[in-house]
Amino acid sequence: MQRITAGPGFNRWLIPPAALAVHFCIGQAYATSVYKAELVAHFESSQTAVGIIFSIAIVMLGLSAALFGTWVDRNGPRRAMLAATTCWVTGFAVGALGIYVEQLWLVYLGYGFIGGIGLGIGYISPVSTLIKWFPDRPGLATGMAIMGFGGGAMIASPLSSAVLRLYDGGVPDEGLHTGNAVAALFLTLGAVYLVVMLFGALIVRVPHPDWKPEGYDPNQVKQKSMVTTGNVKANTALTTPQFWLLWIILFCNVTAGIGILEHASPMIQDFFRGEDGSSTVAAAAAAGFVGFLSLTNMAGRFIWSSVSDIIGRKNIYLLYLGGGLLLYVSLAVWGSVSMALFIVITGIILSFYGGGFSTVPAYLRDLFGTLQVGAIHGRLLTAWSAAGIAGPLIINSILDASGEPGTLTAADYRPALFTMVVLLAIGLTANILVRAVSDKHHAENAPKEQTDRTAAEESEEVVERAKHPRVPIMLAWIVVGIPLAYGVLMTLNNAVRLFA
Repeated sequence: MQRITAGPGFNRWLIPPAALAVHFCIGQAYATSVYKAELVAHFESSQTAVGIIFSIAIVMLGLSAALFGTWVDRNGPRRAMLAATTCWVTGFAVGALGIYVEQLWLVYLGYGFIGGIGLGIGYISPVSTLIKWFPDRPGLATGMAIMGFGGGAMIASPLSSAVLRLYDGGVPDEGLHTGNAVAALFLTLGAVYLVVMLFGALIVRVPHPDWKPEGYDPNQVKQKSMVTTGNVKANTALTTPQFWLLWIILFCNVTAGIGILEHASPMIQDFFRGEDGSSTVAAAAAAGFVGFLSLTNMAGRFIWSSVSDIIGRKNIYLLYLGGGLLLYVSLAVWGSVSMALFIVITGIILSFYGGGFSTVPAYLRDLFGTLQVGAIHGRLLTAWSAAGIAGPLIINSILDASGEPGTLTAADYRPALFTMVVLLAIGLTANILVRAVSDKHHAENAPKEQTDRTAAEESEEVVERAKHPRVPIMLAWIVVGIPLAYGVLMTLNNAVRLFA
């Protein structure tokens, strides 16, 4: 850890670009629908068989985050980012090979299994570091990082479409690209992500144990009953009711959000049908609606998490879960009355979905301290993996029993929406039950573990600081700002079709 300890005068605003550099890249996982049809045709397989690629990746995200969380905390963010980069880029390379030789199992192994490990390590690696750099605003810090995961798909989706057109120029816009074009896309994305993620690993630093933000008084946290001044180890955290209450909270919030995210495009078309049974919403407009939801999802990750620094983590989850409950009831009862109302309700729901992801690391920090918050966060992400399976299963089973795709109406969605209401009520109850962690769970030697260093380590640290020149902060923000601006502009351009 000492090798990347920041020297005097280091600007902590270099750390968010380092985190975003990683999260923008691994967020591509949410853009797999861009080439899904091409893979189905290339492998002459089913939608389900190809969809397993994404499912494996998300399951491995949760499992690897849980398994390697302690390793990430012990070895520091740079090694973790390098490990994530290696796995993520290797996953693209092995996946490309699988496409070229028409072996679907290689895509499972590459993008799904190996890439999924990179997803998990890359997702948690910057979070605990950001919390340590922003003890005064942990919600804002984690919101900036995890916003990047939502923004990654917003960047990768239009970029992937453009690259596919470049490699397969003879194919019309509405036609399918070849499998070889998708393989070339994998290799291109892997090369780009290699450079960007290595840049993030290069500039990341950890604060000196004695460092604190100017004007920040750690003693002030004692005035907040839900914010601990101690530290709880990851294995001990698993024995507390607070951890499992947060697991339930995250599971319920994510499952409910997936209820909208998984069926966004067909849902808006089914909610608004004419007298002849045909949808009044064109396919292009439905795609614009999906783009709009990606914006609200990303914005919610930053805005609501930042608000939690002011009103508290428990209160913000009362909003996510209690407010989400009321919004789901409104969507079920009045969602088909007005398209504007439908768009507003679903947009707010998706902002709560995103906010739930970005606020939970700060919630963990408040309850368990900073010592092993990355490891605890990794274990908690198994709730995401579980929700990724349960959410689509609940929604799809209810809709399958209601009728055939393309014939469903708003009424057919109501049982699924009210099921989500029940889940949110369970999550809301769990959040109300959360209390501060008892002092008996605090690690007795936490401060000593974090601050004891030998003279040789101190000397090595000074040498390392001299060996690594500082990257200009403007350059760091340009590297992540340009792709973000591209993704936002392209998404807005698509979303405009919804209102055209």
